[in-house]
Amino acid sequence: MLSSAATPCSGFGRRSAALLGLIPLAVLAAWGGLAAGLPEPPKPAAAAVPTAPKERLLVFSKTAGFRHDSIPDGIACVRELLGERYEIDATEDASVFTPSNLARYKAVIFLSTTGDILDAEQQKAFEGFIHLGGGFAGIHAAADTEHTWPWYGKLVGAYFKTHPNIQEALVRVEDRTHPSTVMLPENWRRTDEWYVYKSNPRGQVKVLANLDTKTIQGETMGEDHPIAWFHDFEGGRAWYTGGGHTKESFSEPLFRAHIKGGVLWAAGAETAPVPTREATPEAGKPAASGAQPPSPSAAKPVG
Repeated sequence: MLSSAATPCSGFGRRSAALLGLIPLAVLAAWGGLAAGLPEPPKPAAAAVPTAPKERLLVFSKTAGFRHDSIPDGIACVRELLGERYEIDATEDASVFTPSNLARYKAVIFLSTTGDILDAEQQKAFEGFIHLGGGFAGIHAAADTEHTWPWYGKLVGAYFKTHPNIQEALVRVEDRTHPSTVMLPENWRRTDEWYVYKSNPRGQVKVLANLDTKTIQGETMGEDHPIAWFHDFEGGRAWYTGGGHTKESFSEPLFRAHIKGGVLWAAGAETAPVPTREATPEAGKPAASGAQPPSPSAAKPVG
């Protein structure tokens, strides 16, 4: 009797268990439908990646002799050309020449400095900066600076002696594998004040460009008249250009590119040699494949 009565009860229990088993599925399905309409929770913000601080350049333009009115143009030119890559400090305060402060810079640019501008301790600090691998870029009157400091004379390459009047001349670019000359035509006509130096630096430095003195009226250095050069010096790097007297120089596309390449090399950011390429004078860009080198008359940039 008990076993026959248990049969319907057992069937009812199985059906109840089945129905109870469907309830969680129904609840989950309903919750899934509701969840689909809800906005996604916000994703955690990505951690900010710290950016490395820019390296630094120092533009030094103290004068104790003649002062060029192109100095502000030169400072602006350096900032425009290299400001995205470097923090650029410009000063005429020689007290910044200490070992600890100079260690902050990749290169120091002497922009038309003149006369005796550093005392003995500042000179020692600058020598140490070069010995530790620092760079020097000299523009124009950097060669008319510290005539009684022999070490500086070797660094800059040659001292200023005199100059003829401002005039157009033909610059012969003899090394077009350097970052400061790779964009230049072989024959580069431009107007500037052309320095005559007390000695010819050839043999002590690597000459980049010289003047065709047949195109100059007034005093020259004869047939071999270097006007731009570079050299590795006592652990550091030194680059110099004789151009940059006039304010207009710093708006000339090719001269600006010349300065940029020289400073980058001095700062150790560019190496020489680099592949030679022909140039267009308008912007210092490579000429189209198969193009002929520009003629001397076409190579004069708009100043």
